Amino acid sequence: MKIAIIGAGIGGLTTALLLERQGHAVTIYEQHEQPGGRMQYETDGVFQIDQGPTIVLLPDMIRNVLRACEIPAEALDIVQCDPLYDIHFADGTSYTKYSDPARQREELSHKFPSELPHYDQFISDMEEVYRIGVKQFLEQDFSNKRRFFTPANLHFLYKSKAYRDVHAYIGKYFTDPKLQHAYALQSLYIGGSPYATPAIYGLISYSEHIHGIWYVKGGYAGFVNTLVSYCKERGIEIHCNSKVDRIHKSAKQVTGINVNGSFEAYDSVVFNGDFPAIHDLLDQKKPARKQPEASSGCLLIYIRANRKWDNLNTHQFVLPEQFEKNMRAVFESQTVPEDPSFYVFHPGSIDAAAAPAGESALYFLVPVPSGNKIDWEQQKDLLAERVLDKAERLLLPGLKESIEWLKVRTPADAQHAGLYQGGSFGIAPSLFQSGGFRPQNKPFPIKGLYAVGASVHPGGGVPIVMQGAKNLSELIMSEVDYYAQKTIRESM
Repeated sequence: MKIAIIGAGIGGLTTALLLERQGHAVTIYEQHEQPGGRMQYETDGVFQIDQGPTIVLLPDMIRNVLRACEIPAEALDIVQCDPLYDIHFADGTSYTKYSDPARQREELSHKFPSELPHYDQFISDMEEVYRIGVKQFLEQDFSNKRRFFTPANLHFLYKSKAYRDVHAYIGKYFTDPKLQHAYALQSLYIGGSPYATPAIYGLISYSEHIHGIWYVKGGYAGFVNTLVSYCKERGIEIHCNSKVDRIHKSAKQVTGINVNGSFEAYDSVVFNGDFPAIHDLLDQKKPARKQPEASSGCLLIYIRANRKWDNLNTHQFVLPEQFEKNMRAVFESQTVPEDPSFYVFHPGSIDAAAAPAGESALYFLVPVPSGNKIDWEQQKDLLAERVLDKAERLLLPGLKESIEWLKVRTPADAQHAGLYQGGSFGIAPSLFQSGGFRPQNKPFPIKGLYAVGASVHPGGGVPIVMQGAKNLSELIMSEVDYYAQKTIRESM
């Protein structure tokens, strides 16, 4: 088939490589100057740092998808972070997570000795949940809803208590509020509140211990360059500055697209933008039902500093005195948190080339509301100052006076770039926006129309989006086989 892909994010690029291996002629259209979607660099001309994702999870899942693309595993050039990260609490204490089971048990024995058996039970229980969850949910497409509502799936969801929220589920294991927060905050990786995201996403904190956290040499955005180079090598055309403003269809079948005002005929179209925007391209009126809930937004601060902090690990989390109040402000009242939680990325601890000699590259991510309720031009500097003051006091002495370059990115900037309501992770991973309830690879009964990306099942995060692309390629292969057999039968 002749296939157009709208969007050169990680989902679009991976889908293109998979479909090209199936023998299809694939062309990608990207409205921005560069491919990569959320995976870009920020730079001041002297150094560069990831604009979006920084934490590499589930490397074996990524390698498995690369294998399906016939790309060698070495193309993902990663090194392991161990310790995984430090979590800093408001009372001045901290907790460090490790990949090494012995070191983790030593850390627990030292700081939370009564929780050690609870941790062991958590790891033991989650092993089965992970094994079944990946096979029955992440590696499955639910375009046919009957594949989701099977007795086996429903039994698993009930048994694993997936209907509970992550924080409540973690509370079943850990009694100390600090560890409850430490093992529930990972829902923020995909833009979901720990108090609303389904318990099955507790798999994220489990997977960190079992599969590790990794760093892509040169930054995660460099992985995009790898995929782009394979696309070009294999004859996949990537057209940047090419805005698709309409998907054409006739009698429930895709016929092509409008690109920069001109019609291009295609047999199939894959949409790799933030999913709710597909309705505009189909000239559909917005659905009458409630619009999807967006994931959280992020206030992002990028810094080049003229000094080094040799004792600072690659990843740090700083939690507020009242974690639940902070989360309620972000996800419910949609107000700027008075005492923000934040994440710090310090690539120089693992990559000497991350910044010029004697300097540091730093990245701060602050969970904030998505949507339009906050005037970020008025609020961003105040919130950034609050975060940097706290970071200087707790982690980075001398930070503010060492800043050579600083840039702040807000949900308003993300929305301008095309992210749904300024949410950094697509639509929220809430109960009724997960699994079979989430937009699927075949979202509508329109032949030749497909979708992939963070807002599409199985969800957000680089490895999960790549797995979604693999699910889509398998769906397209099955449909091609089905229609080929149908044509043969009709011709007999």
